[in-house]
Amino acid sequence: MKLLVTGGAGFIGSNFVLYMLREHPNYEIINVDALTYAGNLENLQSIESNSRHTFIKADIADVKQMENIFAQGIDVVVNFAAESHVDRSILAPDIFVRTNVMGTQVLLEAAKKYQITKFVQVSTDEVYGSLGPTGLFTEETPLMPNSPYSASKAGSDLLVRAYHETFSLPVNITRCSNNYGPFQFPEKLIPLIISRALNDEAIPVYGDGLNIRDWLYVEDHCRAIDLVIHQGKSGDVYNIGGNNERTNIHIVETVLQQLGKPLSLIRYVKDRLGHDRRYGIDPTKLETELGWKPAHNFETGIKETITWYLNHQEWMERVQSGTYQDYVKLQYGQRMGDSGA
Repeated sequence: MKLLVTGGAGFIGSNFVLYMLREHPNYEIINVDALTYAGNLENLQSIESNSRHTFIKADIADVKQMENIFAQGIDVVVNFAAESHVDRSILAPDIFVRTNVMGTQVLLEAAKKYQITKFVQVSTDEVYGSLGPTGLFTEETPLMPNSPYSASKAGSDLLVRAYHETFSLPVNITRCSNNYGPFQFPEKLIPLIISRALNDEAIPVYGDGLNIRDWLYVEDHCRAIDLVIHQGKSGDVYNIGGNNERTNIHIVETVLQQLGKPLSLIRYVKDRLGHDRRYGIDPTKLETELGWKPAHNFETGIKETITWYLNHQEWMERVQSGTYQDYVKLQYGQRMGDSGA
């Protein structure tokens, strides 16, 4: 089988590429990534000499580039490629619409033309909006996105559904909760806490810190997508959740305690615009129909994650150089009242 994995140099995409090459010795992967700020080929160093992995630097919104790739004979598309950070979407919504909506449409059109056997759209629980204190998102929950990022992902999900209904394109949509694990870009909460704590820098926490997210270890997510590729019913949506709901402040305190750092590093900052209060995923469909179960709870997953970052501090330092530092200053500096956070 030949898979096209888009966004395969990013956090979840690179973990998925490594997982699939390990679990399926006869599969070939064409890995496409535009290598914007979060794409990092260092994530794939361990497979640089693997003949079953081909990397192509390309933009999924470029019709000609995608045509040339699909002409090589693709069986399955797994679309991770996306601008994915809510804060960045508030600063520059147009970039998110171009990549997440227009780019997905280019992929769908090529997939239709070349008659691929499965198109898997990797989406997010954020398309459902915000939950109250009770209940969980199911596959039937209406889409009610509250940020430019989640709106762009909802738009791409609807395009995927439309290509299935209109053109009978074999598709699945997966919607996951917050991922964590190796290779995550340090603008996201857990690696941000780790990197700043190691340098004894202040840890910014939005609002009152009581926003709740369901946390999913990235390898559990990869295994779920693998099952959806091979067993998912065409046209269906599958929610992927870790059953690990935690408040943001609990996450921060847990990481600081694991690192032996003081809670006095915590700084509460002005809340994010449109900050959803709670997400929670019901993965019952995935569990009952495809037999998936997460192998990690939060306590085991966070220990593995922290250990990975401690053993890869040079990776962290390289990722944080240059424009990322400018972004951190722009995003958090005024909120925290200093020039370094």
